[in-house]
Amino acid sequence: MGRGAGSVSVIGGADGPTSIFIAGKDSKVRLATSIQSYFSKIKRNRMKRRITANPHTLEEVVEWLKREYGAVEVSQQSHNYLEQRRGLKTSLVMRHRLDLLGEWKDLEVPERADMETFKTFLGQMQERNKKAGEIADDIFPLDFHIYEIIRPEGGRMEVAVETVWQVLGGSFSGDKKSMRQLKKLFKNIYLYYGVTDEDIRDETERYKLLLTTLCS
Repeated sequence: MGRGAGSVSVIGGADGPTSIFIAGKDSKVRLATSIQSYFSKIKRNRMKRRITANPHTLEEVVEWLKREYGAVEVSQQSHNYLEQRRGLKTSLVMRHRLDLLGEWKDLEVPERADMETFKTFLGQMQERNKKAGEIADDIFPLDFHIYEIIRPEGGRMEVAVETVWQVLGGSFSGDKKSMRQLKKLFKNIYLYYGVTDEDIRDETERYKLLLTTLCS
């Protein structure tokens, strides 16, 4: 076999390949991404078949978290809350109501690639984000809450809920063992939130978020 050449042998199973053999030093690097993508697709398709309609409202999710996991709401005066709220509002305004930003809504990426032009453009983006985050609630309403879960065995999770725009998110931290448990809990939260038949049929954002979370 010539230098740089490679070969791939695939042994198939009922749900796809069970083994992949790679020959050739360069091939390992060149094929790594495509192999990972292939198996990700297999896993994603498996998860798709397992998802069934069983939706709950965000309010029901919050009550379930309080009841089952002792979730406690984070103070809306805390620095953490205020920073996350500002970031979420910025993201939602940029996605749904660019018209509220007036002259800042259309920023063109500069054609020149010099550092000074880039710095100017970056400054403009930061200013636009700042303005988006500061839009008053009577103009762009937000009902945002953060709930904290501290597990007895270790680890901490934050679940962010926004009921006007129907946003569910979260983060967690801890040691290696705790992270595995919290990752499982994180998936269970999205499973409990669930999807409707319409979400499955139309592959809505809610459906895609559940699918992505289950595949992570």
